[in-house]
Amino acid sequence: MVLLSQTKIATTGKKRVVIIGGGFGGMELAKSLAGTDLQVVLIDKHNFHTFQPLLYQVATTNLEAPSIVAPYRKIFKQQSNFFFRMAEAKKIDTADQTVETSIGLIRYDYLVIATGATTNFYGNEEIAARAISIKSLEDALLLRNTIISNFEKALQVEDEMQLNSLMDFVIVGGGPTGVEIAGALSELKRHVFPKDYRELDFVKMDIHLIQSGGEILKGMSPAASRESLKMLNDLGVRVWLNRRVISYDGFAVKLSTGEQLCTRTLVWAAGVSGLPVEGLSEECMQDSRVKVDEYNKVVGYDNVFAIGDIAAMVTEEMPHGYPMLAQPAIQQGKLLGRNIMRWEAGKEPKPFKYNDMGTMATIGKNHAVADLMVFKKQIRTQGFRAWLIWMFVHLMSLVGFRNRVVVLINWVWKYFTNDAGFGTIIGKPKENIPVERVTEKVLV
Repeated sequence: MVLLSQTKIATTGKKRVVIIGGGFGGMELAKSLAGTDLQVVLIDKHNFHTFQPLLYQVATTNLEAPSIVAPYRKIFKQQSNFFFRMAEAKKIDTADQTVETSIGLIRYDYLVIATGATTNFYGNEEIAARAISIKSLEDALLLRNTIISNFEKALQVEDEMQLNSLMDFVIVGGGPTGVEIAGALSELKRHVFPKDYRELDFVKMDIHLIQSGGEILKGMSPAASRESLKMLNDLGVRVWLNRRVISYDGFAVKLSTGEQLCTRTLVWAAGVSGLPVEGLSEECMQDSRVKVDEYNKVVGYDNVFAIGDIAAMVTEEMPHGYPMLAQPAIQQGKLLGRNIMRWEAGKEPKPFKYNDMGTMATIGKNHAVADLMVFKKQIRTQGFRAWLIWMFVHLMSLVGFRNRVVVLINWVWKYFTNDAGFGTIIGKPKENIPVERVTEKVLV
């Protein structure tokens, strides 16, 4: 038995499948290879899986962080051919069939890149340095700490401009994440913050949602877009359409129309880009994603694959690849696991065919929109029924029975009491511009 580098993963003679990234796709692939005569090695810089669709609820104090994460070792504790290493993939050497990681080299027979996506600031370094994105648990906790810290600071200031900058929030991006954060903040404004911060006048709290196009939830039906806009307006969210954020100095948000908004907190939910690993040829890259064929095999390689957000499976119907959502990643992970076993058995693999199950977005209590595909029939619904469907789907999608129970209890408690209950600052908030400098700013 030979040990390879610092990773201490035993070389047993079995073929090794190395998966970089434990998101939805990577995790489903690892599960699909349970009980096979393959060694499955998962690499991730965290030792837990994060249920990203509920990150915004952690950020807006509705759920505790442990409720939406699950340790990989617990998820795969019954899978004897599974090995996990907490490490960051640095570079791929396709000639030697190794992955250089932060803890050493790992050899592979099959390599699967499932690194997911990161926030896309479209090259604006000023915004990247000062805005808060919602792509990781760290991001969610940072926003949560910042929200609560802002109101604690607001109790200490008298200047109206300082007060506005602390109590107002600007969210960039009218997709599901942006819409859900805006809706959650409006619920907190109405039901939670006035009880916790009785000395503040929450009429002064403004929530702005900026969308570069002429509609929100662009990937959904026009009816869902219109209804969600109406819901947000009814909840007091001000939606700015056909506007882009061009700069943010930590206090003033400048829009492409020349308008300016005042906030100490800019939430960026305007776009994502793939997170590739160095070492692949330029020919297989499409923007920030990796081009793959219908079997998720990276173009130009025989034993390197990519699934999920990082994979650009280009077809006539999908010239930019499938949408960077959980369902394509899950379905690609499951199919690739089966295809690897077919290759091992000398059988022909099956091409990927996406089963579009629809899209949903929630906009506060009893408010949601849903475009669903059920038995190849399209179902569109809004309001309370869509909200119940959204809750059920997300609850059942959580990893682990304990997490489902805890989240359900928290949701039920909040529904009847309107009490989020998690208004604590644990860690540092986002610090942009010092309070004493706010008076130097003049908005026009």
